[in-house]
Amino acid sequence: MTIPRFWTPARSSADSRALVPALIVALAVALSLDLFLDRLIDDSSVRQLMMLVCCNIVVALSLNVINGMAGQFSIGHAGFLALGAYAAAIVASHLHVVLGGGDVTFAKSFVVVPAALVCSAIVAGAFGFVVGLPSLRLRGDYLAIVTLGFAEIVRLVISTASASSGRQGFSGWIARLGGQTGYAGQDDSGVPLYAGPFWIVSVTVLVAVIAWRLKFSGWGRALRALREDEIAAAAVGIDPTRAKVTSFVIAAAGGGVAGGLLSIMRDGTPIVQPESFGFQASFDAVTMVILGGSGSVSGAIIGGVVITLSIKFIELLQGTRVVEALKAHYESLDLNALRMMIYAAVLIAMMVMRPDGLLGERELVKSRSA
Repeated sequence: MTIPRFWTPARSSADSRALVPALIVALAVALSLDLFLDRLIDDSSVRQLMMLVCCNIVVALSLNVINGMAGQFSIGHAGFLALGAYAAAIVASHLHVVLGGGDVTFAKSFVVVPAALVCSAIVAGAFGFVVGLPSLRLRGDYLAIVTLGFAEIVRLVISTASASSGRQGFSGWIARLGGQTGYAGQDDSGVPLYAGPFWIVSVTVLVAVIAWRLKFSGWGRALRALREDEIAAAAVGIDPTRAKVTSFVIAAAGGGVAGGLLSIMRDGTPIVQPESFGFQASFDAVTMVILGGSGSVSGAIIGGVVITLSIKFIELLQGTRVVEALKAHYESLDLNALRMMIYAAVLIAMMVMRPDGLLGERELVKSRSA
């Protein structure tokens, strides 16, 4: 007996019939947002927040494949985000030049965005395969250390490469990424920001549908069986090696897509900096998954929304008069550092009071095949 087929969801025909109209409606909404969002919302920071919420939902959904469905423990997801972000930025910058440069247009985005995101997924997925190999022998804290080390290696290699700018070969190529100052495109004029609301919303919906189908497919059930009891699952014919490595590749590819969207997101920053993908980014991703409920697609979406909005809320508080007055007396006051302490306290409380998260493995909309 072999592992169940990867893409055979065990759901009713009613679910299948409802999926296509839902996707059509989602694409229509995404297209409308791309055409009219600038007119409806003048504040670019609000538009950026809306798209950032979608990107972080993709981050949470991708990490949920490893930490939720597979039962592994990865705290280095920022490494895959960084790889995807730089890959997408490089591809978008070069294609922008090939297409004649000039203004970033919606028509050009149909060439640039798919190519950039595919490259992001391939690069991050390849590294996910390498990182996933230790998961065959490691688990728990040991696997977490491996993933954390991988993320820090990626960040440090990029951020310290500027010192070797005079070298040739691989070191010289890495140095072109800008080191600590960041990558600002092929001609240092900024990364072209092609991913507008249409692409952000469409990719988010697509990733959510894929995550949903994975969970309720035969492969998803086999993955959860491995999480509960690997020996028993192997005894009935499930291949642990294939399942674990595949889960890492899928999660890494999803993280790469999320990083790619962040790097070329409209209203975003046209510079990709390595410090954006430090441990704090990995910690936020883990918090999203645990808060919503490990293994729950709906929970990952809720976690992505809540954590993103809370980060923005704290940034706004940082600039208020009350906080500025407190900083005049307490210069070391930093709400961003305090946020990490609050998240840690919330996670500890969740582990004690509700270890399965807000939803556990439940979904807000029950699948007919569940």
